[in-house]
Amino acid sequence: MLKIHYGELVSEKYIFNPDAFFNNTYEDDWIVDPLSIQMIKDIDGSEVVGPRAIDSPFLGLIPTERLSGGVKTLILMNKDQEHIFNASACGDNCAKWILHIARELQNRRKDLLIRLGYLMDFGTEPFEIEVENLGIIVHNGKELVETVLDNRLL
Repeated sequence: MLKIHYGELVSEKYIFNPDAFFNNTYEDDWIVDPLSIQMIKDIDGSEVVGPRAIDSPFLGLIPTERLSGGVKTLILMNKDQEHIFNASACGDNCAKWILHIARELQNRRKDLLIRLGYLMDFGTEPFEIEVENLGIIVHNGKELVETVLDNRLL
């Protein structure tokens, strides 16, 4: 299940700057993973040439470290369940991928806990997200917004 902590988070496992963390911890096989390739194509519009080379339509051939902060955070969420990542590094275009990663982890009986400092748009389809601060499960965007705002989490 996707669990979101809204607002400030204090934890030894919390990574505030996933971009820098990614650059210092990623493994080559993370980049050539089929899900990573899909996310890089969708979010950055780029093609994976190899584990250390990305073909960007805007920048040309770039090193993996030049991927967007959003896609780096998504890859970390998928590959590193030891940490809690600041998903505020992601835009709304990452929301469907966060839900996808959470579903995949749930199939392996794992949860995905992230931190958000804004109300990400998770779309109009039903979902299950636990607002971790409160232990409340919401099922759609309206419930999520109302829960976060009514409880002054942001």
